[in-house]
Amino acid sequence: MFKGIVIGQYYPVDSPIHALDPRTKVSLMVAFIILLFLAGNAMSMVLMGIFSVLTILLSRVPLKLMVRTFRAVLYILILTMALHIFTTPGTRAFQLGPLVGTYEGIRQGMFLSIRLIILIGTTSLLTLTTSPIALTDGLESLLSPLQRIGVPAHELAMMMTIALRFIPTLMEEADKIMKAQMARGADFESGNVFQRAKSLVPLLVPLFVSAFRRADELAMAMESRCYRGSEKRTRLVQLRMGLGDYVAMAVVCALGVAVIWLRRV
Repeated sequence: MFKGIVIGQYYPVDSPIHALDPRTKVSLMVAFIILLFLAGNAMSMVLMGIFSVLTILLSRVPLKLMVRTFRAVLYILILTMALHIFTTPGTRAFQLGPLVGTYEGIRQGMFLSIRLIILIGTTSLLTLTTSPIALTDGLESLLSPLQRIGVPAHELAMMMTIALRFIPTLMEEADKIMKAQMARGADFESGNVFQRAKSLVPLLVPLFVSAFRRADELAMAMESRCYRGSEKRTRLVQLRMGLGDYVAMAVVCALGVAVIWLRRV
């Protein structure tokens, strides 16, 4: 059930996307998300989709990983479609009992579902193509100007990176707990959606206990290695932007101009 989660995993391979500076990837990812929500018509959405597919191909991440990502959010996509089909007013398309589906709802549901697919597929590349250490250094560098007003940039970057890194670990732990309870007679598959959701409640207590135990072990390991946050820390690898970073910025800027122009047209 939880094996489809790939957020937080790193896939090491030599690719142009992997070679980009982590600061570039984080900044462009934020810009891409903004542009994705600015895309308000079919042409701009097609353009964003083409950009997303090309980025995934350039990253050389196996397609099976991306398919697993989409399978993990399949229920969210179905729920999004259903809500818009039956709640958007317009011309009647079909009827299921008291529920009436409209053509406008179908179009709106498909539009938002495609937007969600592009969003998940592209943003998952941030962790798939960036190692946790590089991601921490990139986030800290981007947040460093906020240190002048007392914001702990390094600590915030470390917290966000650890949270992303432990998502697949917690999902794996939840899968193990579920299998252990199923071996003892627990049933997680039968019943309607609400019954299946209710059956997952017994997973929460052992999962929280495991999460707190792992957090305590991580804190003890960091303290035993004399970790003191950003206090007089140096880096083995210094972040430097290259030609590929400037090319990526130029491409995203051109994409932004095209999306804004299509939105006005």
